[in-house]
Amino acid sequence: MVLLVFCARQNLAKRCGFADPRLVEDAPITIENDDVQATIDKAGQGNLDFYSATYRLFKLDDLEPHCEDYGQAVIYKGTIPRHPSGWSLDDHHYIEAGKVFPVCGNTWNMLAQTRFSEHFDFIGNFDTHYGIFDGCGTSIPYQSATTGVSSKGGSAGGGGGCC
Repeated sequence: MVLLVFCARQNLAKRCGFADPRLVEDAPITIENDDVQATIDKAGQGNLDFYSATYRLFKLDDLEPHCEDYGQAVIYKGTIPRHPSGWSLDDHHYIEAGKVFPVCGNTWNMLAQTRFSEHFDFIGNFDTHYGIFDGCGTSIPYQSATTGVSSKGGSAGGGGGCC
């Protein structure tokens, strides 16, 4: 069920012109109201899991359907307020300040063509295509659904380049 809802959210965002929705954080939602839980149980849906998900959306013309590797990288300057040591673009892109961080073409464009550009130095261009980043965003998105651990409040994976 989680994958179906994720796909619906992804498709809705894409239909609205956001080609590469990025999950920032997720967390399970528990039902704390007995009346609400009883209604869910009465409907025969007591086995459902609920999740909160926050996405970062960019409406950019140059985004590709998958995370393509062009040999690019960024260096975060540490200048986004309240994030001097590092910043999370999404749940698997935590970019440490001052460190070269390999990125796909989409991540490059999300940073270079938006308000975030002043906070990064950019290395490379789109001249050479090296293929797709392996395993980039094509599986179930909610870390908490597969591991039981929420990504809320910090980087869930990240640290090691694009996807």
